[in-house]
Amino acid sequence: MGDARARVRPPSTRSAAALVVAALALPAAPRAIAEEPRVARIGFLADESTPESGPVLRRTLRDLGWVEGQNVKTWYRYAQGKLALFPGHADELRGIGVHVLVAAGSPAIEAARRGTTTVPIVVATTDDPVANGLVASARRPGGNLTGVSLFVPELAQRRLELLKQALPRAARVAVLWNPSNPTAALELDATRLAARRLGVELAPVELREDAEFRSALKRLREQDADALLVLADTVAVTRRSDLAVFAAKSRLPAVYPLGEFVDAGGLLAYGPTWIEAFHRMAGLVDRILRGARPMELAVERPTRFELLVNLHAAKGLGLAIPSSLLTRADRVIQ
Repeated sequence: MGDARARVRPPSTRSAAALVVAALALPAAPRAIAEEPRVARIGFLADESTPESGPVLRRTLRDLGWVEGQNVKTWYRYAQGKLALFPGHADELRGIGVHVLVAAGSPAIEAARRGTTTVPIVVATTDDPVANGLVASARRPGGNLTGVSLFVPELAQRRLELLKQALPRAARVAVLWNPSNPTAALELDATRLAARRLGVELAPVELREDAEFRSALKRLREQDADALLVLADTVAVTRRSDLAVFAAKSRLPAVYPLGEFVDAGGLLAYGPTWIEAFHRMAGLVDRILRGARPMELAVERPTRFELLVNLHAAKGLGLAIPSSLLTRADRVIQ
């Protein structure tokens, strides 16, 4: 498909005047076609629909002048945990002829990238887009993809500190991570550095794919750990409810990288928010629809981080969360 950017930019006064002249010159011509506003087409690809995703994107785009049903139409496609559906969904959206593909999460991003080097793609990812080969550099992506990266390795120490505040006796912490993910390796390195500073011993446990989930839980039980730290990864996010149940049954206080883990029953989370991510994505989509090229739009990083505490989970663990932690929490689940 050719370059669609110029076709979806809001018409200038000069071009609008030209359309009027053309319509007057041809009174018997298809007047409705001449007056029909150009509609931008957006494809949205994600695992599931959440209040922080599609609605935030749509609302922010409206604030930027793109009104659904008027000058923009969005097609939403969700895999609902069935990752094998992503390639077909992506093919369908490309077949529609979307001007921009929006993709959230690694499986959606890979499906969106497959088969096109021309359709602009705006992503939200928990990975380092440079380490994972999505872009040439964060400042100048260099291809047809840009977006928002929620990867902030500096948060590793903060998460361990939160665990220590909630459980001062924690000396050995199990870490669930995916060694096949280059971003996870970077985050584990940052976590090891933070652990040395805090005098905490780490016990890494690998989880590469969903088929390994049960065996990974078995290995976690064998670590004799005082607490658990989960690194961001597609499998972990998909299995967040199961991880929360496991931590509760194993009486393992756990800290997670994203708020949805706490919403699924986890104890603590500290990290960026999807609301900010989709707000920023909408800004990038807006710029692309107005003519900007993804290759020149820097990958953005979050600036706001939230602390979530689940008191219901704490009660189940017999854990008293200190008031110093509660007063700093952005959200407390009772």
